[in-house]
Amino acid sequence: MKVPFLDLKSHHAPLREEFDAAFRRVLDTGVFAGGPAVSQFEEAFAEFCNCEHAVGLGSGTEAVWLALLACGVGPGDEVITVPSTFMATAEAISYAGATPVFVDVDERTYTMNPEQLAGAVTKRTKAIVPVHLFGQMADMDAILKFAKEHRLIVIEDAAQAHGAEYKEHPAGSMGQVGCFSFYPGKNLGALGEAGAVVTNNTQLRDTMRTLRDHGQDRKYHHSMVGWNCRMDAIQAACLEIKLRHLEAGNELRRAHARRYSEGFTRTEEVIAPFEADYSRHVYHVYAIRVKQRDEVMHQLESKGVSCGVHYPVPVHLQKAYAELGYGSGDFPVAEQIAEEFISLPMYPELRNEQIDYVIDTVNAAVSTGVMV
Repeated sequence: MKVPFLDLKSHHAPLREEFDAAFRRVLDTGVFAGGPAVSQFEEAFAEFCNCEHAVGLGSGTEAVWLALLACGVGPGDEVITVPSTFMATAEAISYAGATPVFVDVDERTYTMNPEQLAGAVTKRTKAIVPVHLFGQMADMDAILKFAKEHRLIVIEDAAQAHGAEYKEHPAGSMGQVGCFSFYPGKNLGALGEAGAVVTNNTQLRDTMRTLRDHGQDRKYHHSMVGWNCRMDAIQAACLEIKLRHLEAGNELRRAHARRYSEGFTRTEEVIAPFEADYSRHVYHVYAIRVKQRDEVMHQLESKGVSCGVHYPVPVHLQKAYAELGYGSGDFPVAEQIAEEFISLPMYPELRNEQIDYVIDTVNAAVSTGVMV
């Protein structure tokens, strides 16, 4: 049996007629950068996140970057985040002119360990960027408490957490700004590149709107130096369609995750994802942990199971950040899980027989002796 890692063709097939109608509507308006389609999506997405405002952007990287700029983060500042994330989180901090400072993650949730924050804060610390990794929110109560005590800004990197919740608070709604990516493979994915921020702060909304459009308050009048971070109207129109189906898709992901995890209960060599008591996990990624990861992956691929690794090199060990002076052993949890993660197929259209085949294939692979 062949089990693809991701199947966007099947995901989009039922929506083709709605997409075609959306394309025609945008073509009829003649407005392709911003415009009514973007405004309509922003309104719908803000409501979904239980926030007052959303600002559509060109990518999730731009979302974190503009959020930092709007919150006043700049040269000389430090921003605390985690090394267990995609490079974009730290890149955005660097492009704001600040310095990323890392803290280790919790061994069960793989999100920011709040107990590590005290050792990372300095007089230069301006903000904290927790990452809601794989679809599970970080321990926001503890992070927000620490931030309040130290007068720090909290910007949520919710790029993988569309629809996730922390004690019924939607991802993106708890910090000053929440940042989302709509890269095609995300739970809410565009048909290309797109991103957004959400906030309850009108001033931050207005600043990010200005920044995304070359710093313009109105055409040809620039109050600040901005950039071209506008959302494409066709992407917005398609995202508004897909947003209506997001909750159903997330529930299917959660059901698939339960089936996976039940299938791995009898196999000690497999560490399945952990869902915290506070959490509604939406499983953008279903990542197991095994020893001798490369050998197990080879066996899975040979049996037709496509899989991946998120992320094999923690950000603090990337060559691009060598000048920060971090080394192996600085963040032992992040480094260990980076060597053990295997991301299994996870998308709403997975069939039970495919999930069962993946479970059987994984269990067989770890019981053949490669784990010894």
